[in-house]
Amino acid sequence: MADFEPRIVAFLCNWCTYTAADLAGTSRLQYPPNVRVIRLMCTGALDPVYVSKALLEGADGVLIGGCHPGDCHYQSGNYKARRRIAILHTILAGLGFDPQRVWLRWISASEGQRFADTVTEMVEHLRRLGPNPMRELPMS
Repeated sequence: MADFEPRIVAFLCNWCTYTAADLAGTSRLQYPPNVRVIRLMCTGALDPVYVSKALLEGADGVLIGGCHPGDCHYQSGNYKARRRIAILHTILAGLGFDPQRVWLRWISASEGQRFADTVTEMVEHLRRLGPNPMRELPMS
């Protein structure tokens, strides 16, 4: 599909990855505009149901970005997120979704370039995977 442009939903920690995304923007770093950001106070607060819902409604990929392990503003939220996403990958594979459509990345507030690089890499990866099969199904 030559004109396929992936749609990415990003759930980002307010204290680290959201701030890195803001830094990338204010620093005028170039990255694809394919990402739609949802700010969370902590990745530990992300319910896997929201990740599944994004995929079921046609998002081609989901990026979850949080503080590096050991640097969570809420002590252990990122460890909680890591456990939940590992389980979610298993569930998604069992349902026939490619678990590589869901990425968990640790990006601190000062890593604007890393955020831009991650989005760029994810867009390229999703282009190779092709569109989410749920994109084709009509919503009732």
